[in-house]
Parts: sequence; C-alpha cells; structure tokens
Amino acid sequence: MNTTTPGTYVLVHGAWHTGAELEAAASHLRAVGHTVHCPTLAGNRPGDDRACTGLEDAAQSLKTYIEEHNLNQVRLVGHSYGGMVISRVADLLPQRIARLVYVNAFVPQPGERLNDLVPPHYVALFNSIATQTGGGVMLPFPVWREALINDADLALATRAFEQLNVHPYKTFQDQIVLSQPMAAMAVPKSYVNCRMDTALPHSLGWHPRLSERLGLFRYAECSGNHEVWFTDPEAIAAAIERAGRD
Repeated sequence: MNTTTPGTYVLVHGAWHTGAELEAAASHLRAVGHTVHCPTLAGNRPGDDRACTGLEDAAQSLKTYIEEHNLNQVRLVGHSYGGMVISRVADLLPQRIARLVYVNAFVPQPGERLNDLVPPHYVALFNSIATQTGGGVMLPFPVWREALINDADLALATRAFEQLNVHPYKTFQDQIVLSQPMAAMAVPKSYVNCRMDTALPHSLGWHPRLSERLGLFRYAECSGNHEVWFTDPEAIAAAIERAGRD
C-alpha cells in the first residue's frame, strides 16, 4: 500500500456489524502510519435496545465518540448503513471532518430513510422479520451467502455470519435529518465501489445511483463483495487509503 501523510481514519460499520469486524482492514491502514478508530454504534452494542434505538441515536453515538476522543481532520469512512450515519455526523461536526468516504454505502437526501433506498423485496423481508423479533432484524443466511459475501467460500461465509448481531430496525425506518443535500456540503467526499458487490441488484446499484448524490466526489474501486472486510481486508484498506488522501 502506497501512503502519503499519515491521517486519522474512523471506520464506521454497517448493519449487523460492530467495529471489531473492521479491525482487519484497520490494521493495514495502521501499518502504513495512519491512526484508525473502529467504534461500534449505538444499537449494535451488547445490551442495546434493538426495539427503540434509532438512526439519530446511532449518529449521536458516533458524534460523542469523535468528541470524547478529541478527533480532528478525520477521514470518516462509512460502509453500507454506515453511510446514513456519517452523512448525519457530517452535518453535526463539519469542522472536525477532513473527508467523507463512502464504501458501497447509502447516500441519503434530507428526510429519506434507508428503506427508501433499497428494493421493495428487502423492505418486505425486514418488515416480516422485525414483526417476529419485536423490532430487531437479522439477515437470513442464504441472503448473506448469495448477495453479501458472494465470492467467499462456504467456510468463511459461515464464520463471518456467526460474528453478526441483530440490528435495530428503527434505524432503517427513521428519516434522516440533514440541513442540506450531501452534494451541497463543502466537505470533500469519496466513494469506494467494490465491483463484485451484489447486496443491491445492479439495476439499483451503489454506483453511480447513490455515489452521484455526492455531487463532486473522488472515485475509487476494488474487487470484492459487499463484505470485503472479511474476504480481502488488505484490498479494501488500500482503496480507502486512496480515497482518503488529500
């Protein structure tokens, strides 16, 4: 991995994850001199209330983390659902952020919900599961295996699935609060696209459908699926590093 001036990265996980699953990629960034944090958002911590935790709770937990650790000039990296969270935090703490980096992540417009950005069959699936569990959602293994970690072997897909946790569905249903569209925000932005990602059907894919909502942005890509954190952490770390450079 070629590097430039060391920077501070905060890697923000997606749904069903914690910061721990991003540590393998973080280690590659640290190896070339960067400072990297991998917090776990409210809603995905042990003991969190999966029925009541919403999108704003998750965003406020990230804001608090950045403030408590006195982080500045942050490269704020959001994966998947994490794109919703970093978008909100960019509105809350613009003075602390050097660049936003979206990794196959959702880019909302003001007032949108994550559920507005996924195909109807996912919403129907989530609604059904949340009704049965009292407000939490978990991916069925076949969806995980075929759509999210499609280029892994079965053994790795199974090990990775065992690390996931029930996600608070309210975070998918809540409207995001943004003072302006992401394209209007002055903070620099990047979008990393994993070319083998089929978590969203390519007819409603991540790039360019969502990336172009950033307005002016830097594009980076790598091979790999939606869960490249498990299958090739070195590759996603290199792509993030390219996307986060000054």
